[in-house]
This record gives sequence, structure tokens and C-alpha cells, in this order.
Amino acid sequence: MKSELVALSGVRKSYNLGRPNETEVLHGLELRITSGEFAALMGPSGSGKSTLLNILGLLEPMTSGSYRLLGEEVDALDDAQLTLRRRRTLGFVFQFHHLLPAFSALENVTLPVLMSDGRVGSAQRERARELLAAVGLAAAMHKKPSELSGGMQQRVAIARSLVLQPALVLADEPTGNLDSASSDEVFSHLRSIHRERGTSFVIVTHDPRLGLRCDRLVELVDGKISRDEPVS
Repeated sequence: MKSELVALSGVRKSYNLGRPNETEVLHGLELRITSGEFAALMGPSGSGKSTLLNILGLLEPMTSGSYRLLGEEVDALDDAQLTLRRRRTLGFVFQFHHLLPAFSALENVTLPVLMSDGRVGSAQRERARELLAAVGLAAAMHKKPSELSGGMQQRVAIARSLVLQPALVLADEPTGNLDSASSDEVFSHLRSIHRERGTSFVIVTHDPRLGLRCDRLVELVDGKISRDEPVS
């Protein structure tokens, strides 16, 4: 039976609270994400996609409503607890890979382990090697980012997002900075990891081709969910 990873209820988000230019960008959202899902989050520019992803990722607070992550009410957590949940439960892939140029691909993948534990053990290093192999980079793990193509660098970022074995990976336009061929290749690796490892994904994309290759499509329009359905 699939477990519930994320439950949003009545979630609202406003900016510039109490000021004349106060603006509400999310209007009472209801959303559930269960284990093993591969969902696309789509919508026009300004619809609230990035704001919603930031809330899901514990990167910014909601203004009101309820957010339960693995059954735990997020609003009850302090900053240190939020950091720990973000580190141990969630993985992130962004449009720009943000790899450290002086580090090899393998070192970049193990960086979250180093930041979390202060050291990288043999088991974590082996997991990083396995993840790089899973995204087709077994032969490139000792290369620096400058020696890799844009698509290869993004695949390193995908491996990095998985090294701490998160329950949910949040990807914000992960192929938006790539050409069509590299985009298709990176997306295929995401789908392969989902099938083989059962990791859940929520992917923000403006590309309808990629949205239709997901299992579920959630569409935001003007800060409200206008569509939420399986992809046939």
C-alpha cells in the first residue's frame, strides 16, 4: 500500500504581509503526494509553481494552512528541525546544476553526505558510485564539471540529489537549460531511477512533452490547482 508523503490542506502564501502591496500568490491549495509517484507540476509563468515547490521543499514557509510531511506537521518544527527534515527527506534538482568546479563528479555527489555527517564513509562513497553509474556516468566520475557536457553535469546533480536516499525529489525545470537531445536524455534517467528505485518525484516543467511523459499532471493557474489527473 502506498504511503502518503505530502499532504497540503488550505495552503495559502502571501508576500509583503501587512503592506499596501500585499499579494497572495497561492489560494488555499489542496494536494497529496504518495510514495512512488512521478508527477509533473505545470502552469504559466507567475502561476505559483516555484512558490509551491519552495514550500514543499521547506525552503520558505506558507502563510496559512496545513502541510504534513511523512505525517508530521511542518508548521510545528523549528529551524533546526526543518533543516534536518529537508536534508534527510527531500532531494533537490534545479535548472542550474550548481556543481563545485574544483570537485570531481564523485566528490560533488558525496557533498551532501559531507555536509550532513562531516565525513564520507566507504558505504556512502559506494552509493555515490552506483548513482553515477545509474545515470550513465561510471566512466566520468573522476572528471571535473568543466570536462562534462551540460547534460552530463545535470546528471551529476541528479545523482547528488539521491545520495542521502530521500523519499521525495523536487526538480525545478531540471531540463530547462538543456537542448532537446540532452533534455530527453536527462529526463529518461529520471524516469529510470523512478522505476528502479521507487523514488518519488515532483517535477516543475514548462515543456508539455515532458509533462505528458509523467504519470500525473498537476496544473496551476493563478495560484490555484486547475487540473490534477493521471496522464493517459
